Amino acid sequence: MKLKLSAAALVAAFAFPAQAQTEIQWWHSMGGALGEWVNDLAKEYNASQKDYKVVPTFKGTYDVSMTAAIAAFRAGNAPHILQVFEVGTATMMASKGAIVPVGKVMSDAGLKFDPKTYIPAVAGYYTAPNGQMLSFPFNSSTPVFHYNKDAFKAAGMDPENPPKTWPEVTLAAAKLKASGHKCPFTTSWISWTQLESFSAWHNTEFATKGNGMRGMDARLSFNSPLQVRHFESLGNMAKQGLFVYKGRNNSADATFVSGECAMITGSSGLYGNVKRNAKFAAGTATLPYYPDVPGAPQNTVIGGASLWVMSGRPATDYKGVAQFFAYLSQAEVAAASHQRTGYLPVTLPSFELTDKSGFYKKNPGTDVAVTQMIRKTTDKSRGIRLGNFVQIRTIIDEETENIWSGKKTAKEGLDAAVQRGNEQLERFEKANKG
Repeated sequence: MKLKLSAAALVAAFAFPAQAQTEIQWWHSMGGALGEWVNDLAKEYNASQKDYKVVPTFKGTYDVSMTAAIAAFRAGNAPHILQVFEVGTATMMASKGAIVPVGKVMSDAGLKFDPKTYIPAVAGYYTAPNGQMLSFPFNSSTPVFHYNKDAFKAAGMDPENPPKTWPEVTLAAAKLKASGHKCPFTTSWISWTQLESFSAWHNTEFATKGNGMRGMDARLSFNSPLQVRHFESLGNMAKQGLFVYKGRNNSADATFVSGECAMITGSSGLYGNVKRNAKFAAGTATLPYYPDVPGAPQNTVIGGASLWVMSGRPATDYKGVAQFFAYLSQAEVAAASHQRTGYLPVTLPSFELTDKSGFYKKNPGTDVAVTQMIRKTTDKSRGIRLGNFVQIRTIIDEETENIWSGKKTAKEGLDAAVQRGNEQLERFEKANKG
């Protein structure tokens, strides 16, 4: 018995203890099919090496998780990585001391990081005036037009010929309604799809100073005759039951996936959910435009989110963050993410790899988001970067809801949104001067 014990003790004495993995906390806002994608990415990375363990945690919607992370930072326990929607970019840029620029994280870890390998429209949005990339492009999206091919067939329309212009959307909605559809057209993210991207798509200003890209003294200007005309048209469609408002943020997405609504303007990232859960044939097309507007269509603007590195963690932890970002940047990994979700391929090699694989030919419409984004941009279409943008979007939701309910005209609603939104911009500018 003694001999057995001493042998066991000998084995224990010479056994090397397993090295403890460094945990990397990643807070995100991806639910459902996208939540599974995020969990799979972490699992695959964790299986690829032994030093680090990425732990993804769902923290609610983008605005909720951002607020929670700021509170956690003040309490000294912020996550290593925080997924922030593009609307929070200016706020994160102004949060000096709270974040570590991703360019610095990569170079400190001795890892090659070339912003030129990223899709220019994506990289440019998350880059500071000094050329340093501030956050890691992750799930970048752009608004597209999703439609139900089966519903088109039932209404006597060509399912391979979706509407390209807003007048054609109205006609298609009328045919869908006549065939029994109670929700011919809806939209998610009103501000993003019907004002921000609508403006860029028509090469029309949303805010001054290059939509805020050139300074914090930008002011809103989305109450021009074109934007007022568009909201008058949507308001008229709402009165006729051709456009049905289904709520704020992405709440309308579920009504398209379920088949309740036949057409929707929403994120290209909806593709993964539609592919997995819709019981009908779906199509993806470019955003509609007004054919009489010179220069339209131009290009759409970025949406989705990027990954920000929070400060206050041990220096050794950041090496793990850098290695995880290097893993996500690999062409094969980025291409698989793009093909699975419908989000943009964040790097040029991942786009080329997807193209060569024949994915776009096999899945028509999946390249729409990319082709909308890679057109030549102008000062009016490069992107929108404004302070207190989350609050401004809430104001836009409130004022446009007054238009749908008939409480305000399109002009009154947009004028009020501009006035109230500019108060938010003035507040942000005062708080962050210098």
